[in-house]
Formats: sequence, C-alpha cells, structure tokens
Amino acid sequence: MKQRSEQSERSPVRAKRVTGKSWKEIPIGGLIDKAGSAAEYKTGDWRTFRPVRDEKKCVHCLICWMYCPDSSILVKDKKMAGFDYEHCKGCGICASVCPVKCIKMEKE
Repeated sequence: MKQRSEQSERSPVRAKRVTGKSWKEIPIGGLIDKAGSAAEYKTGDWRTFRPVRDEKKCVHCLICWMYCPDSSILVKDKKMAGFDYEHCKGCGICASVCPVKCIKMEKE
C-alpha cells in the first residue's frame, strides 16, 4: 500500500519535470485549443481508397460537396473542380451520394 501512495505523489512532480508544466496546465488529449486549426493537419495519408471523378458524367450538382465530412470537394465557379487529396480520408460518402455515379473509389 505504501508504494501506491508514493507513486501517485510522484506523478504530478514527474509531469512537471518532463513538460515544465504541472498536470493541471497540460491540455486534455484530443482537445482542440484553437478554432480553424484542422486545415493545418494533412490527413490524406490515412486513406486506403481515393475518389476519382469521371468529368464527362459529372453534372456539377455539388451533392458530394454538401455531404463531404472533410470539405475535400473543390469547387470553382459553382462547379466541382476536383478533390483536396491532402485532407480527403477516402470515406466514400461522395461516391455513394452521387446521383449520376461519376465518382468511383479506387485503391491507392
């Protein structure tokens, strides 16, 4: 029982020694501490499949743009211009909601 109390007493001291901050000053893991920081993280390397668009079939309805959870559909002049592969995680939602099936998921 004595060892446990010694360990718990040392933990905050160790945290301060390693980080220079007390355990109360260290942010909670996974906490977003400032707005608009998601664009800084390039998450496209996570994907196994990537969306590929058949430009001839595309009717530029932008339903894919509305449903994309990562804002990875690029739009220019109110038309679908391509994909932001640096942030696309390859979930396939764009391909599943496309009414003309112009988006296919291809293995990386």
